[in-house]
Amino acid sequence: MLPDTATPSPPAHWRRFAGLLLGTAGALGLGVLAFVTILDPYGLRAAPGRAPGPIMDLNQRFMYPQVVRGGAFDAAVFGTSTARLLDPEALDRAFGGRFANLAMNAATPWEQTRLARLFLARAPATAVLFGLDAPWCETEADTKRLTFRPFPPWLYREPLGWDAPFHQWNQQSAEIAGRVLLHALGRMPARIRGDGYEVFTPPESRYDAARAAAHIHGEGPGPEARSGAEAGERPVSLPALPWLDDLLGLVPAGGLKLVAFMPVNVAAQPRPGSRSAAREAACKAQVAEIARRHGATLVDFRIPSAVTRDDTLYWDALHYRLPIAARIVAGLKRAVEDRRDDPDGFYRVLAAPPDTTR
Repeated sequence: MLPDTATPSPPAHWRRFAGLLLGTAGALGLGVLAFVTILDPYGLRAAPGRAPGPIMDLNQRFMYPQVVRGGAFDAAVFGTSTARLLDPEALDRAFGGRFANLAMNAATPWEQTRLARLFLARAPATAVLFGLDAPWCETEADTKRLTFRPFPPWLYREPLGWDAPFHQWNQQSAEIAGRVLLHALGRMPARIRGDGYEVFTPPESRYDAARAAAHIHGEGPGPEARSGAEAGERPVSLPALPWLDDLLGLVPAGGLKLVAFMPVNVAAQPRPGSRSAAREAACKAQVAEIARRHGATLVDFRIPSAVTRDDTLYWDALHYRLPIAARIVAGLKRAVEDRRDDPDGFYRVLAAPPDTTR
């Protein structure tokens, strides 16, 4: 009896299975790419006249480039979480312009620089505010460029590369695209306001002074800052400061240039006489020189003061309570207008442009 030629041989079965598997996987992959491309979770198509989508990702490094590309803002705040509570609407009232708060949690100076460069390359800025923290004064800022949080350099290219859509062909992007869809259907609110502002601290009604004090004094400066080392040391290299110099040089003439050392609790400030205190003083002196060269106002809130000594005004050593944010904005406005230290000792004005009204 002849064999049944209609029955496929074992290799044919495997070829069909492999072909079906690859075809299904390819179709699913293309479906995911189409889904993400249509919903555009990172605002690749954002541009003046084409508003970006809602901010739905927890990682601001993926979200803020679209806020910049949308073109709705001509002024911006850059920094870390110590600047995130500065309300753009309050800054609008204080200085004019249309502010976005683009400060990012634990952003390194390099990450802040990438975002600021993108902003300053898009359109003439009427105002910028750089909120500085200790990392700007670190000697290793040029090597410690990233944190454990993913940073997408492809989103910061100007213009975006042809391959940008393919960089978001992954599970994370599909998840964020799903959130964008739920937002469009009214099932999920945007994570934060479209200008980047968010009150990320707990509600003021839940403030616990004893718990805050435990956080504050358990998160003080490291051994170097607490040591009593002599301050007279050779000059140190501060590699992040040339980046700040370059950024201030990109602000158009006539634009408001504000630089501020943010007010952390004294527990997070270096002890006088320590190596850290000497390095920070040298850093502030160099930043003041840079600010004067570019006609910027430099305000130093990172000093012992009635605010920074009061533990009840902080959630932890770095993060002040919400009412202090309003005091910072008011202090910045007063510093720009008066060009002198705060009579109450909340801040010092380390540099200011000349008064052309006299």
